[in-house]
Amino acid sequence: MARPVTMFTGQWADLPLETLLQKVKEFGYDGVELACWGDHFEVRKALEDDEYCAKKRELLAKYGMQVYAISNHLVGQAVLDNIDLRHKAILPDYVWGDGDPAGVNQRAADELKDTARAAQKFGVSIVNGFTGSSIWHLLYSFPPVPPDMIEEGYRLLAERFIPILDVFEECGVKFALEVHPTEIAFDLYTAERTLEALKGHPAFGFNFDPSHLIWQGVDPAQFIRYFPDRIFHVHMKDAIVKRDGKGGILGSHLNFGDPRRAWDFRSLGHGSVDFEEIIRALNDIGYQGPLSVEWEDSGMDREFGAKEACEFVRRIDFPPSKVAFDAAFDKAEQTKKG
Repeated sequence: MARPVTMFTGQWADLPLETLLQKVKEFGYDGVELACWGDHFEVRKALEDDEYCAKKRELLAKYGMQVYAISNHLVGQAVLDNIDLRHKAILPDYVWGDGDPAGVNQRAADELKDTARAAQKFGVSIVNGFTGSSIWHLLYSFPPVPPDMIEEGYRLLAERFIPILDVFEECGVKFALEVHPTEIAFDLYTAERTLEALKGHPAFGFNFDPSHLIWQGVDPAQFIRYFPDRIFHVHMKDAIVKRDGKGGILGSHLNFGDPRRAWDFRSLGHGSVDFEEIIRALNDIGYQGPLSVEWEDSGMDREFGAKEACEFVRRIDFPPSKVAFDAAFDKAEQTKKG
């Protein structure tokens, strides 16, 4: 049975949800992964208004849309980050508050707990998101970074996130971290270290997204096979690596969309990600959840790209074989079928 194809609404939050659902239906998707910004899914309203979740479900049903996950990346970023003015632009006013860093960290943690409660009330079992990182600025070890500074980052992760994950577990909801630059886990080794710091908490896993791995030189399929029981959700997103000898993977302080960048996001099928190997790896681990398109491409009309991306995912998603190739030569099997 084909996996459902959904679209992440995060990059479309400038559109009212109903307007977007009309388009998503026309694009050919089975459902949506709702972002917790714009009017797509509002955590406070979900908890305070007893009719909010039911009305949201009615709206989704009107367009035949399923929902398997909600996502609160922006608030999650502020749980571990060293807070500065950049965060004001991405956070709800009630989370930003007076901007005091410690207060923002705490309010973000509280909001993530509430996101688990809202997800439970809404009837979804996955919340995708970010953690932020207090040690991302220590990525390059100069001036030399003492190991205990890195250890402190993972200690802080455990201190702040285990209580959050306990709420998720109480609610029967999983938290899926999108492994990503600026997060406490950004490749396979840091993902492993994150799991260790969280003592293998059962509510914690990953929202797999190959676009954030490929440009680092990390093999996306290997990541899937390394964490087979922790792949809670999947983003289908592409990126291109186009090294010209002038710029490197750090981005050269050039914004996304600048043609001088050595890598950038692309619409699905137009980048460097080997999606066939990803599907094979997902088949190997028995993943049957949604394939959620996170569409991003500065050089392509997004409606054209989103429709094409849906078609691409349906074409590339194939079921695993139920028999070994050489079973056809097994005389005993031939007799059974004869």
